[in-house]
Order: sequence, then C-alpha cells, then structure tokens
Amino acid sequence: MRKVFKITLIALSLLFIGTFSRAQTKIGYVNFQALIGQMPEAKTIKPQIDAYQKQFVDQLTTMNNELQTKGKAFQAQSATMTEAVRTTKQTELQDLQKRMQDYQANAQQQVDAKSNELVKPLSDKARAAVNDVAKEKGITYVLDSSQGTPLLVSADGTDLMESVKAKLGIK
Repeated sequence: MRKVFKITLIALSLLFIGTFSRAQTKIGYVNFQALIGQMPEAKTIKPQIDAYQKQFVDQLTTMNNELQTKGKAFQAQSATMTEAVRTTKQTELQDLQKRMQDYQANAQQQVDAKSNELVKPLSDKARAAVNDVAKEKGITYVLDSSQGTPLLVSADGTDLMESVKAKLGIK
C-alpha cells in the first residue's frame, strides 16, 4: 500500500512539474535580418562591401578582356599556325580561363569574409538587444522569422521587433 502511495505521489509530482514548466515557457519572434537592415550602422556597410568588391570586379574585367583578346587572335591565326603552336596557344587560353575562375572563387570568398566581418558587430549588438528585451518580457525562446524555412509561431508568440527596435533606437 505504501508503494502505491509513493508511486502515485511521484506521478502527481512529475505531472505538476511538467504542467508548471510548460506554463512558464513563452515564445517570441523577431525578423533578425530586417532588424539588422534597419539599424543606422547598416547603411555604411553596403558601400564598404561594394567598394571592396569593385576591386575584384575590375581585376576580373581585365582578365576577361585579356581572355577575349587572346581568344579572338587565336581564332584569326589558328589556320596559319603549326600544330605545336596551336596546342600551346590553346593550353595558354585554358590556363588563363582556369586562373580567372580560381580568382573569381577566391574573390567571392574574400568578399563574403569581409561582409561577415563588417556585419558581425551589428549582429552582436542586435542579438544583445533581443536578449535584453526577451529578459524584460519574460520570453523563454526567441525564434528568427527571417529564416528561409517557414516559421511556426504559437498563438502565445510575441513579436519582439518593435521592442527591439526601440531598444536600439531605431524608428
């Protein structure tokens, strides 16, 4: 009889704790990408990234012009070339094209790294503001509604966008 009483008491305790913990969970959401985009500092980042990217675009344009020029010259002169010269020129054009592709891939990685480097302070500042607002409102979980996957928000969900924007001084 005592065992049944203990088991019943433990089961009721677990049920009570489970219900209590579920009642304490509050969910909020914020469009993190839109938030960062609306921050005043974000307006200075785009021109910096564009200027950095322009260096690579200029170099790629120069490389492409060189490839086009050499390609046209090769086509015009290929009929009069010996087989050995033609093979050498083809290899040279292929090498130039490969270098251009490698440079483009490397440039994209560098631009992405620079972009991440410039956006990180804004992201950290926005994340801190979201954390502060969540604590103030007693929110347990904050979901990012800017992600590409559909977001399921419960009816109890709270949109924190306006509160976070106010915390950051964004109108």
